[in-house]
Amino acid sequence: MRDPLRVAVIGAGRIGTLHAELLAHGIAGAALAAIHDLRPAAAKAAAARLGVPAASSVDALLADPGVDAVAICSSTDTHADLIVRAAEAGKAVFCEKPVSLDLETMDRALDAVAAAGVAFQIGFNRRFDAAHASVRLAVQSGEIGTPHLVRITSRDPAPPPREYLAGSGGMFLDMSIHDFDMARYVTGSEVVEVFARGAARVDPAIAEFGDIDTALITLVHEDGCLTVIDNSRCAVYGYDQRVEAFGSGGVATSDNPLVHTGLVRKRSGTRTAELPTFFLDRYLASYRAEWEGFVCALRAGQAPPVGPEDARAPLVIGLAAGRSLHEERAVPVAEIEAAPA
Repeated sequence: MRDPLRVAVIGAGRIGTLHAELLAHGIAGAALAAIHDLRPAAAKAAAARLGVPAASSVDALLADPGVDAVAICSSTDTHADLIVRAAEAGKAVFCEKPVSLDLETMDRALDAVAAAGVAFQIGFNRRFDAAHASVRLAVQSGEIGTPHLVRITSRDPAPPPREYLAGSGGMFLDMSIHDFDMARYVTGSEVVEVFARGAARVDPAIAEFGDIDTALITLVHEDGCLTVIDNSRCAVYGYDQRVEAFGSGGVATSDNPLVHTGLVRKRSGTRTAELPTFFLDRYLASYRAEWEGFVCALRAGQAPPVGPEDARAPLVIGLAAGRSLHEERAVPVAEIEAAPA
């Protein structure tokens, strides 16, 4: 492999631009090769700012021998087809979550990756957050004994725009899917059953999309551990993202970082800084770390740290959660596997 790994980004929206900027300026052993977007003006503007070409088409980008890997950061409905095309072109693939909103399409894309033998990583960046990773380490090392209960709180500062909600796939496949991945990551155990309840408590208009903005989800793991997840689309005080693992020998937690570490103490009490309200203020370091993991793996000839099975399993859990919500019952994951919805 040439040095550095040259990555082309497909999608010049907010998340694609973030990845492009990281690759252009902040990832050792990697370089930004090109940018493509269905909106040529957006691609040209980002490419000019970062000093790389704007690819005229996906075909041209994939045919370029100077491109080693592609970062798929376009809309979710395009992910699977782009994965197939990139795999057939022999390019390593980094894809933002989720690959697809249905299991059949997901499997088609992942089968193409397997058939081509190319490296693949799904963009579950929260695995690379140092605080969350410390909870996993405490579990995996046996430091807190046998895990009994995991609690995950995931609350966003505000709901996304209505135009985003329309194509998001719903709360479970758009937002909670990070937490389904985190449950597997922290416990090291697969999920076998899902029970979910939810409502539109923040904005009744969300119900017009058949969606919810508030949820409580219980997962049963293969090893008997239980995970409880609470989600909200609107935490008025900022990003609230916490993980706790409770076991036979103790507890491990990750708490929210503040905007800064300053504080004021007075007789009337102590005032600290607020929580971040912008996702990059909360998770920029984890986005950088996930790229470092991808690049290091490829340069060492190893499989990337968050692979095809990690893309697939949270979707299955999300589909089970959706069925549980609508049918008001616990849903075995095997039921989704047997008859994909």
